[in-house]
Amino acid sequence: MSPLTLTEPQRQALLQAARAAQRMAYAPYSRYPVGAAVLDEQGHIHAGCNVENAAYPEGLCAEAAALSAMVLAGGQRARAVLVVGNGGQNHSAWTTPCGGCRQKLREFGAADLPIFCANNTQLGPSYTLAQLLPESFGPDHLSKP
Repeated sequence: MSPLTLTEPQRQALLQAARAAQRMAYAPYSRYPVGAAVLDEQGHIHAGCNVENAAYPEGLCAEAAALSAMVLAGGQRARAVLVVGNGGQNHSAWTTPCGGCRQKLREFGAADLPIFCANNTQLGPSYTLAQLLPESFGPDHLSKP
């Protein structure tokens, strides 16, 4: 199965996991809760939420938390990612992974890794990792064993 061929039940499971994670986000400073869910190579879903900190650079993004949960559970490859955010002040924009999370996703995902965006009411656009992080640097550049 190619990373781009998700079944509708898989997509819905990712969406539910990311929305549940978003509800648990700790975002007292930005008031911008984010949830993310990663589907691994074994078909398991791992969720994470953002966790802010008064020392702003020390916070944790939802995508990084989901990847950490994946690794802890034994997953090694991301097959799909879904990110849920509130869409900013006017609630019309879609939340995509920040630059740092795009690089973190690159560590565990291929260029064609699908990244789906959603909010509290609907699924939005999807992108590949290559669209969000073109000409990326990754493990293959360092001859990872």
